[in-house]
Amino acid sequence: MLLEALSSAILGLALAWAATQRLPHRLPARSMVLPTGVAGALFGAFVMHSALDAGHVLLVLLGAAIVSVASLSLLLRPAGRMRRRSATA
Repeated sequence: MLLEALSSAILGLALAWAATQRLPHRLPARSMVLPTGVAGALFGAFVMHSALDAGHVLLVLLGAAIVSVASLSLLLRPAGRMRRRSATA
């Protein structure tokens, strides 16, 4: 369990770092993105470990990656300004 938690935290940190390198203009400050990635990965690992029990390390890490990416995607801002036209125009 400890190895799964440590591995998922490192995986979440790596995913968050990659997101800050790839999309810095669409994400908030790095001090918010990195902990969000780690927390998402730890939560995903906890859920997968609870559902599958011990012995499924790769599936636990896959679940950690999925939840980490999903939580990071919630931080994304729109790329450009939203141009809305009024209904009467």
